[in-house]
Amino acid sequence: MTATLPPDSDLTAATVEWELESLLPAPGDAGCDQLLDEADRLVDELAAAKGTVATMDVDALVAHLERSARLADLVGRVGSYAGLKFAVDVADPANGARMQRVEERSTAIATRLLFFELEWAALDDAQVAPLLADPRLAFAAHHLRSVRRYRPHLLSEPEEIVLTEKSVTGAGAWVRLFEELQAGITVELGGATIKLETALSQLQSPDRDERAAAAAAVTDGLAPGLRTRAFIFTTLLADKSVDDRLRHYPNWVASRNQANEASDESVQALVDSVVRRYDIAQRWYALKARLFGLDRLADYDRNATVAASDAEIGWEAATELVFDAYASFSPDLADIAREFVAEQWIDAPVRPAKRGGAFCAYTVPSHHPYVMLNWTARRRDVLTLAHELGHGVHAYLSRPQGVFHQSTPLTLAETASVFGETVTFGRLLEATSDPADRLALLAESLEGSIATVFRQIAMNRFEAAVHTERREVGELSVERFGELWYDTQHAMLGPSVDITDGYRTWWSYIPHFIGSPGYVYAYAYGQLLALSVYAQYERRGADFVPAYLELLGAGGSQAPEDLGRIVGVDLADPGFWDAGLDIVERQLEATEAAAVAAGRLS
Repeated sequence: MTATLPPDSDLTAATVEWELESLLPAPGDAGCDQLLDEADRLVDELAAAKGTVATMDVDALVAHLERSARLADLVGRVGSYAGLKFAVDVADPANGARMQRVEERSTAIATRLLFFELEWAALDDAQVAPLLADPRLAFAAHHLRSVRRYRPHLLSEPEEIVLTEKSVTGAGAWVRLFEELQAGITVELGGATIKLETALSQLQSPDRDERAAAAAAVTDGLAPGLRTRAFIFTTLLADKSVDDRLRHYPNWVASRNQANEASDESVQALVDSVVRRYDIAQRWYALKARLFGLDRLADYDRNATVAASDAEIGWEAATELVFDAYASFSPDLADIAREFVAEQWIDAPVRPAKRGGAFCAYTVPSHHPYVMLNWTARRRDVLTLAHELGHGVHAYLSRPQGVFHQSTPLTLAETASVFGETVTFGRLLEATSDPADRLALLAESLEGSIATVFRQIAMNRFEAAVHTERREVGELSVERFGELWYDTQHAMLGPSVDITDGYRTWWSYIPHFIGSPGYVYAYAYGQLLALSVYAQYERRGADFVPAYLELLGAGGSQAPEDLGRIVGVDLADPGFWDAGLDIVERQLEATEAAAVAAGRLS
């Protein structure tokens, strides 16, 4: 049977644009200024408490923190508005100017309040303990405990003010420049000029010639500005090195680990566990080469679909599929997901000056989250939608925790997103009986796990290499970045994948390296955690749903280990990572069996 293609507007999700003006009391710049003016007045009240934190009783602390929460709401609304407007059109000078103005005013506000965390961190444990035990401070207790973890790394107030003020024209400016350059990358392919995001999606094509052409075109598209992007990267590596030295962090990733409420030892255990099991990824690439009738894959073959065809999926069908999947687990979650579409909380189309990738912006607890996609009508996009809506429902359900506890550390931030993606995948698999289609689905799910666990740890190894070299050797050239990228990618890909010369520059479009150093291992952490959580659901069925919803609603109000216990996961168990990797290996075994059932292997 030949399917009828949806209209072009449905394929491109052309009308799916978010509505941002509800973040502000008045439209556009006037609304931004109104919120910032109110924030300036409120910060005057808060700044009057300077020098008094040591004498505050519970009532005074509660009053101060409630005003701080109101201030965070004001600044968070205007910051979200400016950032989201910029994300969908980085080329508009008005968007860039607005974001810069908001960042400068927000930074000025933040510098006036640095005293609180410094004075709070300086208090003796004996004075702090009874304050935190008071239930009136429950709305901020975990946040206040977390602040005190930074005691060994805080500088004097004048030093902190200088670093904060200079960050806008320092690291922040370099990050913004990279984002603008990255968003402006275009690719010449098939006689047309297209976005990098669209060209990368062509690497999923079942046609090898198309994949090879897309890869070559991406490499050509990355060439202009490559040395500038490399200079930005090496400059930010040096900037972080200075920050870490001043704050007495022992290694390049220690500050990220602390922000994630994870010890250096536990993160290294994760990395070591994944590296030891690189053979899982390499077994898959060897199997995939056999499925394609090749001795070895090229790097541009890694994401190719094993399906006989790469059908396009329209927006309406995709959203209904995801809603149905969510409803199979929890009708309440499905209802929240539907709100994102009905209330214009999603921006989906690919646009020339739109930031690449996909994300969920929490905004502030008094508002609602937003999701940004770059919809290319591929099946992978359906799972990306399910993934980002998982973030969205997590943000939505954790709003009652307030500004201090809504967000989780990065290590738990992927729990709901990967869970939502896995539920959607399970729904797809249940409805698929054709052996070839089942193989395609299982392969796609396995590749998602490999990309999120093994590829992200390989990128973590690249980050470790470039940060270490910048500190021990000096500035890195484009060529040296390429060598370290090759080495760390080859270690993961193994002998079944040929790395082409052009691929050596593909590190240069990845924004996490620039704006969020150390971030990427959290994807592997979150994937393995989420797979373990989903395994609990498979064992417990409907009885698991209340615990899962409790976890989402808890936000970041507890330490990660305590949050894990809500759903029966022990993050302190040294064998936890190996157990998660065993789940990925079982995915591989299921895919191998499906390949035999589909007649693709003997």
